[in-house]
Amino acid sequence: MTPRDPVGTFEDHGGDLDRAGEQFGDPPDGWLDLSTGINPRAYPLPDLTRDAWQRLPMASALNALKVAAADAFDATSKDFIACAPGTQALIQILPRAMGVGRVAVLGPTYSEHATAWQAADAEVEETRDLPAPDRSAVLVNPNNPDGRVVPPEDLISWARSAAPAGHWLIIDEAFAEVVPEASVVPAMPLENVIILRSFGKFHGLAGLRLGFAVTAPETVRRLEREMGPWAVSGPALEVGAAALADRVWVSSERRRLAGDMTRLRRLLEDAGAQIIGGTDLFVLVEHAGAAGLYDHLARTGILVRRFAGNPHWLRFGLPDAEADWERLAAALRVFPTDAAKGAREYG
Repeated sequence: MTPRDPVGTFEDHGGDLDRAGEQFGDPPDGWLDLSTGINPRAYPLPDLTRDAWQRLPMASALNALKVAAADAFDATSKDFIACAPGTQALIQILPRAMGVGRVAVLGPTYSEHATAWQAADAEVEETRDLPAPDRSAVLVNPNNPDGRVVPPEDLISWARSAAPAGHWLIIDEAFAEVVPEASVVPAMPLENVIILRSFGKFHGLAGLRLGFAVTAPETVRRLEREMGPWAVSGPALEVGAAALADRVWVSSERRRLAGDMTRLRRLLEDAGAQIIGGTDLFVLVEHAGAAGLYDHLARTGILVRRFAGNPHWLRFGLPDAEADWERLAAALRVFPTDAAKGAREYG
């Protein structure tokens, strides 16, 4: 299977400002990067101990992170938690660790899932819906980029049906912090289910490189053996434990993000875009002149996400500072006069 949107590194993934600068030049006011689903307002970093930097990561710090993660994700035991240097690392490890020969990937979605399984010589099929439980399955829930949610009860039922034949269900819950009701974690452990949870997206600290797998203890140990000792850095252990335990910040941030997303959706609709999906961290729109709008925004220093396989789609992340909101609004206001031209030239 060929990924649906494979053309070029910074088309495949948001946030590649180096590549954007090569194509469009570096804007005098700097880039406003709306091309990712990362919270633009990061969790306030705590003061770190000297040991976090100087010592090899300690088992007690890893245990503290597992306890905080289990509580934050509503897992019933820390023994269901494997900690990793980002969920991308787990996506790369899983095909090798699980030894699955045939897998369905619900798409279109984050292309690295299919890419990782293909690299492990698995037979990969992209499907729109859950397949029959006659093979393993991978999905992002809520999905990236359209925000589609498969109800947890459907996933639990599918996993139980697939378990006798040894098939796995891998659920990437990278955006579940803003759609907590979509999570399957409270039902764990299901012996044939692995749930991936991101840290950097909701907490706005993608550079920390921290992620989690929630799964049965035997599978936790299997993944930890694949990663080897000291997989998570000392600073990531301390920051992650503090941030995940800060439930007041989490609750406040969910409310703020929901309000900001309502504002962004209204702004894009006023600019002629049709909202077709998303979460409170990103919104997917359809626009007849999407390619022209992408180009126009990039030339004003605003980077959004485009999709080679769906040329009328654009995905927008959230601005943060009021000046950034005003910059986006100003760029959108001047585009409609060229929208028809953009649709002809780029659509």
